[in-house]
Amino acid sequence: MYRAMMRYATPFITGLFVISLVSGVALFFHLGTSYFREMHEWLSMVLIIPFVLHLLKNWRPFLMYFKHAPMAIALVLSLAAGGFYAWEGAQGGAGGNPMMAIANAMQSSSVSTVAPLFSLTPAELTAALVSKGYKVDSPDSKIGDIAKASGKDAFAIIGDITSAKK
Repeated sequence: MYRAMMRYATPFITGLFVISLVSGVALFFHLGTSYFREMHEWLSMVLIIPFVLHLLKNWRPFLMYFKHAPMAIALVLSLAAGGFYAWEGAQGGAGGNPMMAIANAMQSSSVSTVAPLFSLTPAELTAALVSKGYKVDSPDSKIGDIAKASGKDAFAIIGDITSAKK
């Protein structure tokens, strides 16, 4: 069993890394967040197992990296970058993507509030959303609630709103 696990460690690292790479890039650009978030989180956790097996299998060659400067440099820079982002997060959510702030503001706003931003009346925006399959109770309904009630991605509704402008 141990031998079989060692044989598959590197192939599983490769496969799971590719999934982590693709899902991580999609999450970074906020594409298909509802599709990729859980996949990225869980399969990144699963990636730990073949990573540990790979380290065990290649322990002696791995230790050789510590005899040269590139390993020390890479570890220091990686820890510094991780520390920076952890510190920023601990300070209450520094910066971030300004487009995400706008998208979040739109999702927590009502149809009546968002409509004028696109030169539409609340009735016109409501009609446009209904024509695209959204369930809109009233112009006072929040954009995020409409998306959720309609079973659609919160970012998809924003795209549909921007395409509804005159």
